[in-house]
Amino acid sequence: MELHAGHHMVVQLLGLNVNLDTLMMTWLVAALVIIVTVAATRGRSLVPSGLQNAMEIVIEALLDQFKETLGPKYGQVVSVLLTMFLFILFANELGMLPNPHVLASPTNDLNTTVALALVSSFMVHFMALKNQGFKKHFKHFFKPFAPFVIINLMEEITKPLTLAFRLFGNILAGEILLEVLYFLVPVAVPMIWLLFSFVIGLIQAFIFTILTTSYLAPSFTEE
Repeated sequence: MELHAGHHMVVQLLGLNVNLDTLMMTWLVAALVIIVTVAATRGRSLVPSGLQNAMEIVIEALLDQFKETLGPKYGQVVSVLLTMFLFILFANELGMLPNPHVLASPTNDLNTTVALALVSSFMVHFMALKNQGFKKHFKHFFKPFAPFVIINLMEEITKPLTLAFRLFGNILAGEILLEVLYFLVPVAVPMIWLLFSFVIGLIQAFIFTILTTSYLAPSFTEE
């Protein structure tokens, strides 16, 4: 048995090695997010149903989390956080669909998860500089004592790394196990695991977004 999960179609582009399948799946996920959000917001009614109802339930739950964690200024980043959640959710679930090794989750590629984590980290520092200014933001690296600057800098480096590797590891492991189950027991067990994997994909998207929100929280304080 040869595993396909985690393998990528590598091509040369401008002297760089590019995982072409990841690039294509990323564009597909972006298109799906746009299509679903447009479909959910067209013909909106006061009594939502169907796709509009499902989207409102998810978005309202996330907005409550954002407001509770970030406070009244949460609107500054809400569009980015919601987009991040929907992208990761659709990306996670894409590779879980039964297919002849055509579809794969972009998030089973470490390049994608690292990019998402770097966006998260960049947003944290950008918002801190916007709300607190340069001096106040970088002053916290020396708290509670100046020697702690080393530990605080290490923490800033490890945050995006843990975000990236957690998402990558969970999605890749899920796809590998699903592929193995389809090979060994191609009936009941894979379907059960498929349902489980869909839940895991949702949870991982939620965890990534909420952790990013918690990292953003200090950027919205005035201290």
